[in-house]
Amino acid sequence: MRTIKLGSSSLDIPVIAVGCMRINSLEKAETERFVQAALEEGANFFDHADIYGSGACEEIFADAIHMNDDIREKIILQSKCGIRKGMFDFSKEYILESVDNILKRLRTDYLDILLLHRPDTLVEPEEVAEAFDQLERSGKVRHFGVSNQNPNQIELLKKYVKQPLVANQLQLSITNATMISSGFNVNMENASAVNRDGSILDYCRLHDITIQPWSPFQYGFFEGVFLGSDKFPELNKQIDEIAAKYEVSNTTIAIAWLLRHPAKMQPVTGTTNIERLQDCAKAAHVQLTREEWYSIYRAAGNVLP
Repeated sequence: MRTIKLGSSSLDIPVIAVGCMRINSLEKAETERFVQAALEEGANFFDHADIYGSGACEEIFADAIHMNDDIREKIILQSKCGIRKGMFDFSKEYILESVDNILKRLRTDYLDILLLHRPDTLVEPEEVAEAFDQLERSGKVRHFGVSNQNPNQIELLKKYVKQPLVANQLQLSITNATMISSGFNVNMENASAVNRDGSILDYCRLHDITIQPWSPFQYGFFEGVFLGSDKFPELNKQIDEIAAKYEVSNTTIAIAWLLRHPAKMQPVTGTTNIERLQDCAKAAHVQLTREEWYSIYRAAGNVLP
């Protein structure tokens, strides 16, 4: 598996992250096979969150991988905290409590990366800074980041947090590409010109923050998968033609489209199907041409000015 640096850190990470949000839908033996298949592909980066299965996904993962000290050193674990029922909570007390519970469920002493899960408008960044300092000093967390945050929200945290914020997990796919479209339509009077995220794509590139696209196959907000959907006939036709050229699946091309961007993103898969995961991993070795990238972008209904 091809690797990149995680943000401004020295940590090498695979270009594909294995999302574990749905592993609680598998039987135990299926989960073991899925985790082993990921490792065989070199996809040893596993993305969790304390709300996935109300914590059950982390416990299931630890059982499936037969967590011990030797295995722990061969994998990269990322988890997220901050979402509570009906609210968000970035208080020091809740962050520290969440991490302790995450570590217990994953049966490990440390996380490689902790992300704050979506913005909390009641955040007191001084408390976040205190929590991060305590987690770093104790060795419980080695790197820190955020999810779904815009540049000014990150800047507010950075005013107090001394640790580099190395990742930002954002919704991005061929059909959900507003962060890309707004960059094409600067100073224009059309819907694509609306800057919905404060130029977060450029910001992350300027500040060495790795973008982790989530839902890389979804359109809308979990409305469905665009691959094979009759809602996107031109897009699927274009993807299928390019997939045939490279002798790979349409899944591979959808991920390769994200990896082709020079921002050096790390897509987070959500599949629990081994074959689809293997197809995602193949994208690490497919380099789309500029013409192919733009043809897919346009086929999704995006118009160049």
